[in-house]
Amino acid sequence: MLEYGTGHGHAMPSDHDIASAAELLPIEEVAWKLGLGVEELLPRGDAMAKIRWEALKSRFDGPRGSLVLVTSVNPTPYGEGKTVTTIGLNQALNRLGRSATCVIREPSMGPVFGIKGGAAGGGWSQVLPMEHINLHFTGDMHAVTSAHNLCATLIDNHLHHGNKLGIDPSRVLWPRVIDLNDRTLREVAIGLGGAINGLAREERFDITAASEVMAILTLATDYADLRTRLGEIVVAQALDGRPIRADEIGAAGPMALLLREALLPNLVQTLEGDPAFIHGGPFANIAHGNSSIIADRLALSLADYVITEAGFGSEMGAEKAVHIKAVASGVPPDCIVLNATVRAMKLHGGGLGTSGGKRPDPVKVAEENVDAVKLGAATNLVRHVRNMKRFGCPVVVSVNRFDSDTDAEIQAILDQATESGADAAVIFEGHQKGGAGGAELAAAVTGACQDHLANGRPFHPLFEAGMPVLEKILRIATRIYGAESIDLRKQAQKDLERIENWGYGNIAVCMAKTQYSLSHVPHELGSPNAFTLPIGELRLNAGAGFVVAVCGSMMTMPGLPKQPAAFDMDMDGDGNLTGIFS
Repeated sequence: MLEYGTGHGHAMPSDHDIASAAELLPIEEVAWKLGLGVEELLPRGDAMAKIRWEALKSRFDGPRGSLVLVTSVNPTPYGEGKTVTTIGLNQALNRLGRSATCVIREPSMGPVFGIKGGAAGGGWSQVLPMEHINLHFTGDMHAVTSAHNLCATLIDNHLHHGNKLGIDPSRVLWPRVIDLNDRTLREVAIGLGGAINGLAREERFDITAASEVMAILTLATDYADLRTRLGEIVVAQALDGRPIRADEIGAAGPMALLLREALLPNLVQTLEGDPAFIHGGPFANIAHGNSSIIADRLALSLADYVITEAGFGSEMGAEKAVHIKAVASGVPPDCIVLNATVRAMKLHGGGLGTSGGKRPDPVKVAEENVDAVKLGAATNLVRHVRNMKRFGCPVVVSVNRFDSDTDAEIQAILDQATESGADAAVIFEGHQKGGAGGAELAAAVTGACQDHLANGRPFHPLFEAGMPVLEKILRIATRIYGAESIDLRKQAQKDLERIENWGYGNIAVCMAKTQYSLSHVPHELGSPNAFTLPIGELRLNAGAGFVVAVCGSMMTMPGLPKQPAAFDMDMDGDGNLTGIFS
């Protein structure tokens, strides 16, 4: 039986200790709660399973529950607890007797060994088995990495063996990827040592979460769509200027083979034994930042409420959930939960210095500063609420409570949220109390979803069909970020001309931008305005169906911090993990 922390002001066991002490239900019992039979599972040990393709196909046209999207204000580097909120809300809804599940992204080992140390929730709102989820899991990340790099090797093999397609070696657009943070691989030279080692050329590495293959995996609606999208990837430019696609070099078929099982959603459980799906792992600052459409489709056919999470602030993952994922799936959210914290509002109100992108002093974080919280809420929170309200669905502000928060600080956020137009504003204590700490949020969300359904589920994206890429970038910059204009740098201008010449001038847009600010500069806190957003380059992801607009100095391969989380991790003589995910 689970024993919860007593909440505010009391010490709790570490996340790892809580997870290690939990008694896991057999995965067949978890599946049964959703109406999935044993024959519909592909078990991966006792506590994890993939869902068989036949089970997915039979439910694609089933009933649809309500989709709840959890997002956030601009975060501090500590993280604001979106995953905790997502999992805790799932637990709370099930405690209230609702049929509910969640769909979240798989952690990348880059952040796990870098700054995060784990991404499976925390406290009494976690998904299990936590160690497996954070390390290798069911192999989906490796499948994406292998499929991506297979395409890269086939390109270089084509160049080595005569280059019949006439690929311009200086215009190979397809990088390589690895699921780790490694700044030394951002720009590399390959093929050195003579002709026997292939054609010498410059290359770059991205992190796997930024791969177009990852985006395709999460946006594909079935195997046929997956195969078609892989074939449409533009991997290079020919000497005559035309695009070269993955199908032309024979890459799409074998890539699809490597992704056959990766397309199947993964079923796990929460600390309270509730079903949870984990599938896909694109970052939100350099990719579209949402879990898979196929997992959502399955979950929505099995449960009345499905809670999913968009990465980083709402101007990042949630904007992309609306304009990329919802357009591809045809299923916009029925309610948006906007996660806020006292420490984030304190930061954006100037109470923690100008430390956007760097961890603020924990002593200052713990000091009461109601004025800074009020200012942060009046600037940053207000903009996020108003941005999300424009899409037509209700917005519930959830204040994720930490031990150092005071009642006056929390009340300042609740008051500002209500004044800014949020449909509800509540306190969430899922970290300290599990599902019991999310009861108020669960009630607000169910009410909001019911009202939205009664109103006909209105949906108002920023873009009309067929709008040009440049206009989409401008609308996101000015209407979501608060910019006055955009500055399309020389490389981006060349990229845009090529994209338009190739017939992709009306494709969707995926912005790559810092998560710490509404602008492109991490230390510009609060709600910057009247700035110019620089666009350095545009990367075509034709198979995924969008152009990545790289803002400012954003990079698609992170580096490790001075003291990476890996330094605290080890294993004892019995194979037990130590110093991890605490």
